[in-house]
Amino acid sequence: MSPLFYGVYPAATTQFHDDLSLDLDSTKRHLEVLIEAGVQGLVMLGSLGENNMLDPDEKIAVLRAAVEVSNGRVPVVSGVSEFSTAQASRHAEAAAKVGCKGLMVLPAMVYPADDREVIAHYRSVAKATDLPIIVYNNPVAYKIDVTPAMLEELADDPKFQATKESSADPRRVTDLINRLGDRYVIMGGVDDLILECALLGAKGWIAGVGLAFPRENQRLWDLAMAGRWAEAVELYRWFTPLLHLDIGPKFVQKIKLCLQEVGLGKETVRPPRLNLSGAEREETLRVIREGIANRPVL
Repeated sequence: MSPLFYGVYPAATTQFHDDLSLDLDSTKRHLEVLIEAGVQGLVMLGSLGENNMLDPDEKIAVLRAAVEVSNGRVPVVSGVSEFSTAQASRHAEAAAKVGCKGLMVLPAMVYPADDREVIAHYRSVAKATDLPIIVYNNPVAYKIDVTPAMLEELADDPKFQATKESSADPRRVTDLINRLGDRYVIMGGVDDLILECALLGAKGWIAGVGLAFPRENQRLWDLAMAGRWAEAVELYRWFTPLLHLDIGPKFVQKIKLCLQEVGLGKETVRPPRLNLSGAEREETLRVIREGIANRPVL
């Protein structure tokens, strides 16, 4: 039996109406496109899903919509990104009740916890449900590094099954494997390093820009897993300028603009984020439109 966490799990956006209310119909339509493209799972309420911009009841509405669309075809994983351990545990319980099959858990927001505190946070959230967990490591954005040593400490709990590695350092993949073998499924979390991570042993991709190009995204991953590296590199070279949109503080705006350009969503984001404007928006559109113009025939 295949492990739950493997392959492409796109980190879906949360779509909004112009008045910034949830647009669940648009969100569901996009999830259907992703499933039809062959993804192995769906991550809701990650960074791209604007988790921290949603009220608790809105988060559950998004999860319920995703579970409804999936209808058992692929597992739905909920991001867990809260300001306290108690809030994170409550969200984990609620996610399990609406039918999510896994959790992707960040350290608690804002407070720069030390290693002992991060470990305690993860153990507390794990106790809240029986769901398997992806440990989300993103020290670039969230200023806490969940190191191989910390993952080794958590390894005594089988609920911790995978790690989303977004340290922007592909050497971390090798360090994890050298220290922990195959204890965790390593899932790449930085789009423009994904082929490098796959070569080094990552078995999953929590994808961003692939939301707008799901078939190309899946094809790239399938080629890598099949060891067809020359073909993968050729596709990666086309994809990489687009994948760079996944980097930096405005990656949510850029990827949502990408979705709008390909007709799969709207660019609308919730404050404090604002839609891109001026030269920044024009440069992003140039990259997107050039990628669309040169889109390969699969």
